[in-house]
Formats: sequence, structure tokens, C-alpha cells
Amino acid sequence: MPLESIRSLVRTDLAETDRFISQELQSDIPFINELVAYILTAGGKRIRPLLVLLAARAFQNQKQHHIELASAIELIHTATLLHDDVVDSSSLRRGLETANSIWGNEASVLVGDFLYSRAFQLIVKLQHFPILSIFSNATNLIAEGEVLQLINCHNPDTTEASYFDVITRKTAKLFEVATQTGAALYTDNPDYINAMQQYGLNLGIAYQLIDDVLDYSESAEQTGKNMGNDLTEGKPTLPLIYALTKGTSTEVSLLRSAIQTGSTHELTSIVKVIESTGAIEYTANAAKHHAKQACDALTLIPESPYRDALHRLAGFVVERRY
Repeated sequence: MPLESIRSLVRTDLAETDRFISQELQSDIPFINELVAYILTAGGKRIRPLLVLLAARAFQNQKQHHIELASAIELIHTATLLHDDVVDSSSLRRGLETANSIWGNEASVLVGDFLYSRAFQLIVKLQHFPILSIFSNATNLIAEGEVLQLINCHNPDTTEASYFDVITRKTAKLFEVATQTGAALYTDNPDYINAMQQYGLNLGIAYQLIDDVLDYSESAEQTGKNMGNDLTEGKPTLPLIYALTKGTSTEVSLLRSAIQTGSTHELTSIVKVIESTGAIEYTANAAKHHAKQACDALTLIPESPYRDALHRLAGFVVERRY
């Protein structure tokens, strides 16, 4: 697998990151430990900590602070997932029951807050003010992205520009932070840091675009989510937004009604409209465009196996089926 080949380059760091997370998440409250253990064993691609580790190694670091940084990134990501599942009333993630469906919304929100606070404890311990500033600004933007997405829910008049604003804040920002801080931990060269920031930003946009493609083209067995999950939640993602501009009046009425109601009763017909209007190809091409921009940003970074792995990771992001 392409991703496993990339991960193998920092396999020891990834294992140490997992151990460090397990160690740092121990609480005096058994219920927190129970819920956290479930989340951590639920799997995931660990893309964001992988980005931190590759970015850090690209600058030949000799310290171990990248482990703490990678752990903090993963904790923030996991916290956002817990909160997302509550907001979206999701019952399935990565093919498993969500924490909120097992323990309830209140527990999921509060444990998500626990993960956020623990992540910032780790970041503060680094005693690196620029990184702390990047994290604090990013988490604020991520929260704004969540609110923007909520505003757009069930709104068939959502524009492409508004959609990109949401995914830039909600998804791409944490990718950007991962590579930006991974570099900033070991170099103060502004050109290098900016290049890694642009790489992460564009990679994150490409990642979300492919996620939105998969929602209408792959099964739950492959993605860990039910097909049409975004539609059920009333999210007008790019495939829907584009199809609305290209469909016939009958097709547009069908899509608008589905977005407004969150109904998937006509999912087969909706998928046909999305495919016939070229919305899947349009969205996939947008992902490829941003993946290329990510790779172009790497030209400023010194050659190394880690820079090569970041190139290959961009390829994986746009070619993945899960």
C-alpha cells in the first residue's frame, strides 16, 4: 500500500507517538479512560501526525519534540471528530459505532474538551511561542469553520466560494498547522516554513475534496461511512453544488429538495445526476489541482527521503478510495 510505504519511513516515530498519546491521556476518572481507549483503538489513517513527523524529519531534527507535537495534532483532530459526530448526529465512523451513539452526546462533547485541553498542555510544554500562537489561531479558525458549515447546512444556495471557505478552515487548517509547525520546530527560515504551510494547506483541501467525492462513489465497507452521509446531514458539498449548476430543472429540483430535507430516499437518482453532470470529475480535478500546488510548494525544501514521501503522500490523497 502506498500509505504504508510512506509511513514506514517514520515507523518508529509513529509508534512512539501512539505510546506517548496513550501515556498522556491517562486520567484519574475511569470513564474518561474508557471512552478515550475506545476512540484510540478505532483506528484512522493518522495523516496529521504523519505530516508533523515527515515535516520535522525533512529538517534533520536531532531532538524528540516532534513526538509531542504530532501527539497534540492528533488529539485536536480527535476532539474535532467527537464534536462533529455530535453536531451531525453520526452513528458510524471508520465502520464502527461513534462514541456519541454509545455513551451519549454529553459524554462525547466533554471528553472532546478534555482532549483539546490536554493537547494545549502538550503544546505549552514545548515553550515555543510561535508554535503556540499558530495552534491557538488555528483552533479558533477551525471552530469558525464548524459554525460556517452549520449555517450552510440544508442551504441549496450555498456557493462554491462558501464551500471552500468552510473546508479551508475546518479541514485544511489542521493539515497546514501540522506541516507548518513541524518545520517551525527545527528551522527559523521563513521561506521553508511558508513552503511547508502552503503544502499542508493545499494537501488538506485536496483531502477534503476527495472525501466529498467518496461520499457519492464508494460504499460504507470501503469508507467506513454510509454513502450519501453528507446529504443526510444536509451538507451541500462540491459535487452537489456543481451538479446544481449543470442539471436540468427537474434534476435541480430533486437536488434542492434533498439538501433542504436531508433525505436520501432518492439517493440512486441523486448519484446519477451527480455523475451525469460531471460533478465527480470536476471535484476530483479540483483535488488534483490543489495536490499539485502542494507538491509545487515542496520545491523550496531541501531534497531528502522525507520530502519525497510528502510528494508521494499528495499522490495517495487524490488516489485513495477510503
